[in-house]
Amino acid sequence: MTWSEMQPLLTQGTYDTLYMVLWSTLVTVLGGLPLGILLVLTDKGGLLQNRPLNKAIGIVVNIGRSLPFIILLIALIPVTTAVVGTFIGPTAMIVPLAIGAIPFFARLVETAVREVDHGLVEAVESMGGGIPTIVGKVLLPQALPSLVAGVTTTLITLVGYSAMAGAVGGEGLGSKAVTYGFQRFETGFMIATVVILIAIVTVIQLIGDGAVRLLARRGRTA
Repeated sequence: MTWSEMQPLLTQGTYDTLYMVLWSTLVTVLGGLPLGILLVLTDKGGLLQNRPLNKAIGIVVNIGRSLPFIILLIALIPVTTAVVGTFIGPTAMIVPLAIGAIPFFARLVETAVREVDHGLVEAVESMGGGIPTIVGKVLLPQALPSLVAGVTTTLITLVGYSAMAGAVGGEGLGSKAVTYGFQRFETGFMIATVVILIAIVTVIQLIGDGAVRLLARRGRTA
């Protein structure tokens, strides 16, 4: 296979991979952020202490994290079809990608929020600040560098998930690697997909690390 033949396939595969990863990351953050905060607030000594609720959420999150993504992907075919109308294609893959990543990100959020100095929370609470104020003015701003690091880790995890999703009808670089690299024994094409995936992960990591350092520097000077 010549470069002129590979280029459109690699370009479309890269576009589909980025499309799946970025949209599923957005859904993951929207779902995992409140879930992670709720795990902290409802825990023992939390502002919304509720042990039964905390245990229930913890069990759901642990089950979600324990399932191999390829099994979750297949198990969620009826859900994906109900939401999107099909279980094939990059748009359909956003559903299992997000559902698979939300428990993972929720634990990262929980860890980040727990690192916030409890004295700051007590200070705001003593001044009459309610839970929305404490979450919005203390927990999230103070945990922001760790949260950004968590988003970076989640993005990279979703790149790997998207490659698996591509192998079972999700398009993207994973699909192209299997169809043209493996099944047609095009070693050069397979190498090209691997190089692109490495490049995507490297860029994500560099941007994430840079954002974390910038936020940490601003936090020290604030």
